[in-house]
Amino acid sequence: MPIFSDKLNTIASNTNSYLKSFFLKQKSNSYLLQPMKYGVFSGGKRFRSTIVVNTGRIFNIDYKKLIIIGSAIECIHSYSLIHDDLPSMDNDELRRGKLTVHKKFNEFTAILAGNSLLTLAFEILSGNNLQLSQNYKNELIKTLSMCAGHSGLAGGQYSDLTFENKSILKKNIINMQKKKTGELFGFCCESIAIIKGVNSIKRKKLKEIGINIGLLFQIVDDLIDYKGDSMIVGKPTRSDEKKGKATLVNLLGYEETINFAKNLKKKINQQIKKYGTKANDLLDSVEFILKRKF
Repeated sequence: MPIFSDKLNTIASNTNSYLKSFFLKQKSNSYLLQPMKYGVFSGGKRFRSTIVVNTGRIFNIDYKKLIIIGSAIECIHSYSLIHDDLPSMDNDELRRGKLTVHKKFNEFTAILAGNSLLTLAFEILSGNNLQLSQNYKNELIKTLSMCAGHSGLAGGQYSDLTFENKSILKKNIINMQKKKTGELFGFCCESIAIIKGVNSIKRKKLKEIGINIGLLFQIVDDLIDYKGDSMIVGKPTRSDEKKGKATLVNLLGYEETINFAKNLKKKINQQIKKYGTKANDLLDSVEFILKRKF
């Protein structure tokens, strides 16, 4: 049996291969292709694509469909990172040990490359390679639009920036992080409910699992920033504290935040175990989050 890291690497490789093939079909005279590819192929683990695949396995969804949906989500994620690094937002110069897009190119190029990756995600979902009915495609696109927009990722990013250097309640930090990071993970799981055609109650439960996975992922990210090795992380650590970010670790402290993360993991595992042994890979995904070095 392959270990989880091998499975993770395989999904990442398959996602990258699909994205590379999709980029080859784009008009080669676009000046934005280079910064787009620089941003999307920057060495990430493709963990969101992994959540799509491992949720899809519970319902025996065709693997190729899962990789295509995962590829679209990774474009959204990459766009959000490019914009997150901008001087008007977090003003970071390094990500994963490389220059951020606005430092490698320039600021307006980074903005436009990010915008283009956002729209590329919907081009992927609407394309002929994703063999689903038009109704399912429409629902995927509509739902992802909401997860990425003002009531989801973008809205969470707005709150993250406006919360800086302010006293923010725990529940408001959690709500902000559920939007900023959780909503896209929520779509990773909800997308499976959409293409499986399950009822609204089952769909809501899957989305909740994804949002909680995203919240856990963000909390561990904050723990890594607080106490991680900058050489491993690929960018300076303790940046959240310096910028006055509203995070649980800055509010509750390191040890209490670890306890919160462990309790959240237990809750997620309880939710996932209801799906039986086919959900084991998804359980391993959750375990992987807490094994990241912090």
